[in-house]
Amino acid sequence: MNLAKSADINASFNPQYRAFYQGFLPWVLCLFILIGILFSSLLVAQESFKIPRSLVVEVTDPMSKLTYPLFIKLPKGYDKNPDKKYPVIYLTDAWYAFQIVSGATRYPMNANKMAQAIIVGMSYAKGSKGDSSRVFDYTPNVSKSWRKKTGGAAQYMQFIEQHVFKYMSKNYRVDKHNRTFIGNSLGGLFGSYVLLTKPKLFKNYILGSPSFWFDNYAIFRLESAVSSNIENLNANVFIAIGERESKKFESNYEMVNDAELFYQKMLSWQQIKLKAKIIIIPQANHQTAFPTAAIQGLQWVLGKCHKSMDCAN
Repeated sequence: MNLAKSADINASFNPQYRAFYQGFLPWVLCLFILIGILFSSLLVAQESFKIPRSLVVEVTDPMSKLTYPLFIKLPKGYDKNPDKKYPVIYLTDAWYAFQIVSGATRYPMNANKMAQAIIVGMSYAKGSKGDSSRVFDYTPNVSKSWRKKTGGAAQYMQFIEQHVFKYMSKNYRVDKHNRTFIGNSLGGLFGSYVLLTKPKLFKNYILGSPSFWFDNYAIFRLESAVSSNIENLNANVFIAIGERESKKFESNYEMVNDAELFYQKMLSWQQIKLKAKIIIIPQANHQTAFPTAAIQGLQWVLGKCHKSMDCAN
């Protein structure tokens, strides 16, 4: 009976409307299929990869009123060792460096070839545009030749010492005597500035492709002014530079020569317990040298050293 009624109703349709619905139905079906595919894609996109044992917190600098995200990764077994204090690796350019250092250290740390450490990536000020935050925070002095504002390194160093270190000490089991700094490019320049002005902030310095050329080599003028006053410095400094970071290849600056000059100047400092090492990375340029600089530097300062290896500790 129901079938007959359906047939009667269908037969009562105007042929004009029946043709319209028959032509429209495939498009409706296609629309629902596309919506389903889009919805499925959104569900997959929401399941993004997350670095294990990592989180993001924010710390505000009361002087500048700027807020800086910190990317923090805890070592494997952190919660199972409540009495253990850990070395901390502090990174500039967190958006770039945090993923690289997290991935590169995972295997050696898990294999007990490198000391377990907390990794802290210090990101750029919230609300900043482009690279304006890093250009200001990582440069030691005001340079009129730069369109962007420079010269905020002293303030940024104070923020790290007084607020980043304080936050980490308050919330995590950190070894305050075993801090490692890693900076690349302008971040490497900033690291050299800290080394020259407040060297005891970190035990280890890893300077990747440092931009010593900034403001007509102002960092070397600073080194000449303060080197005679550097005393009782017990630090490890690792410098790495890409082989192709020179005018001979594809750089606008002689960064290899600059790195070697800074290394030689460090060796001339008096009354200090400084261990220094420099490597030139074959075939690497300014854009590709950092991963090697980071892991080789960390192996040198935090690696479990075999007797045949060259290590800082």
